[in-house]
Amino acid sequence: MCPSRWVSPDKKMSPPIPKPCLCLVTDRHLCHSDPDVLEERVVRAVEGGVNLVQLREKDLPGGQLLSLAKRLQRVTEGSALLFINERVDVAMASGADGVQLGEHAMPVETASSLVGNGMLIGRSVHDLQGALAAESQGADLLIVGTVFPTDSHAGLHSSGTEVLSRICAAAKIPCIGIGGISPLNAGEVIDAGASGVAVIRAILAAEDSARAASELRDAIDAAWLRREERHGAVRR
Repeated sequence: MCPSRWVSPDKKMSPPIPKPCLCLVTDRHLCHSDPDVLEERVVRAVEGGVNLVQLREKDLPGGQLLSLAKRLQRVTEGSALLFINERVDVAMASGADGVQLGEHAMPVETASSLVGNGMLIGRSVHDLQGALAAESQGADLLIVGTVFPTDSHAGLHSSGTEVLSRICAAAKIPCIGIGGISPLNAGEVIDAGASGVAVIRAILAAEDSARAASELRDAIDAAWLRREERHGAVRR
């Protein structure tokens, strides 16, 4: 299946966001805290169908984070987008495609003024108010969670697909669900209106990251196709 593409009208120089999107959020601690192992699993995950990688290593010093970002930029180039979590400076220095801002990170407008029109800006949100605020400030992408219970953020309230559905219905920019997503429930996220899913452990903790990514890719592509067919039937 060939995914469609969405391009922000105000960010024509930015790379397109793939739809449906399979986003891998990194955590090298699931890879023996070894950047080499993380890089290899990212390579395999991209081979399996990941088309957006978010480098999220909050405890790495800036120099090491930049080095890892440059390595991942080389392995994702031409196959997947690379976003850097929070660190606008590292995103710019590494040639990344975008920066992912946490809910309490710098305002979207501030990040936009720093990176210009050539870089995408994502915002992590947990409710409709935050989603609409991020969109009004110029965000290109929303990552919405926590959808299902997850060991990566144990103790956080999971909202199911209800909040995600409301956000997807109201927002005009792509929304990606995150939190406890697996091939068994990824279709529910797409059915809620999401443009894709984001995962950590479902790929990085798997024995074979390529196979894990491929199973997720198959699940979201199948759900996406069903949704497109339903919409086509309604239009007819």
